[in-house]
Amino acid sequence: MMRFDGKTVLVTGAAGGFGSRMAEVFSELGARLVLSDLDADGLRAVTESLPGDAVALAGDVTDPGYHHDLVDLAQTEFGALDVAVNNAGIVQPMQRIPDTDPALAQKVIDVDLMGVFYAMQAQLPVMAARFADEGTPSAIVNIASAAGLVGSPFLAIYAAAKHGVVGLTKSAAAEYGRMGVRVNAICPSFANTTMLSDYLEAAPKGREAAEIALTRGIPMQRVGQVDEVVRVILFAADAKNSFMTGETLSVDGGLTAV
Repeated sequence: MMRFDGKTVLVTGAAGGFGSRMAEVFSELGARLVLSDLDADGLRAVTESLPGDAVALAGDVTDPGYHHDLVDLAQTEFGALDVAVNNAGIVQPMQRIPDTDPALAQKVIDVDLMGVFYAMQAQLPVMAARFADEGTPSAIVNIASAAGLVGSPFLAIYAAAKHGVVGLTKSAAAEYGRMGVRVNAICPSFANTTMLSDYLEAAPKGREAAEIALTRGIPMQRVGQVDEVVRVILFAADAKNSFMTGETLSVDGGLTAV
């Protein structure tokens, strides 16, 4: 039996970066997938490329109703929701707090923090109800950031949002520990995704200088690779990892160790 055989896994932000790779690996490991992204075309391409059962629903994670639609889709198509990975997010340009546009700051909070809040509002009740009825446990994995664990100069509003995700994760884990739902957060530092590439290309002093600045404080002196992060997400999602909840797992090359 494959590691996630017969499990229904919901992944937001599935059209690229960690999300598309997660979808691929979960599918290869037997999961039935419910995929979400704002990019309808990209989402369709990922869904059609997968070897296993998968359905997709494009939409905006800042819409609370959209998350209920995703959970309903999981139940309608596959009968249950076993794992939810709340991965959708955006990043801000590197800039000082006074230079950060308030509209951009609000958007980062809406997507990166409130998007996770709305997701769990939809996911937690159905997971808890299933545990009460059947005794079947579930797992939520929230993608936070190393910026959610330490101060992040020039990324203040992004760091604030990701600190919020960590707080939500710990609080949800405490609320639902007796209800069969494990809730953990993964905290990667910058990894080699399209988001990072776009971010580096837009840096005022050029890509090379920006990458040097990003990795200066990382003991391993490099950015992460997507699979290095995805492997930890799989660990947190795995039902065999049955006694870990409320944790923040750093995948950051040692950044938050110093």
